[in-house]
Amino acid sequence: MENTEEQNPIAEAKRYVANAAEIIVKSKYDPETKLYRDKKYVRIAGDTLWKGCLIALDALLHVRQGKGRPSVEKYKKAAAQRDHKLLSYIVAGYETMHLVMGYDGNKEKKVSDAGFERANAIIDRCAILMPGTEMASAMPAGTC
Repeated sequence: MENTEEQNPIAEAKRYVANAAEIIVKSKYDPETKLYRDKKYVRIAGDTLWKGCLIALDALLHVRQGKGRPSVEKYKKAAAQRDHKLLSYIVAGYETMHLVMGYDGNKEKKVSDAGFERANAIIDRCAILMPGTEMASAMPAGTC
């Protein structure tokens, strides 16, 4: 059995985003209040989004070396050396997905929508910067 995360980290990261979309539906959105009803599912969706981003970031930045989990600071430092647009996506994404959704369970639909948008931005940016991915090979020279 091949490891999808190693074989195609971008596709695996996008699979996490798709899983998060399935999870957030369980929270039952109330269009009248513009809030999700159950923060449990918002938290799970936010954590799932962030974990998907970490798969793409790990494949690109290689910060998981040695023992323990790298802090977000290591991801920010590595991104700052590689691509400032990616750095800004990480800063905003970490706050929205991991903290506001994942920890706080903020039930506002706008917040969750921003989390999904930021997850896709991080993953897409990693794909652009990662040699050998479909997105990287489709980008014209000088667009990164």
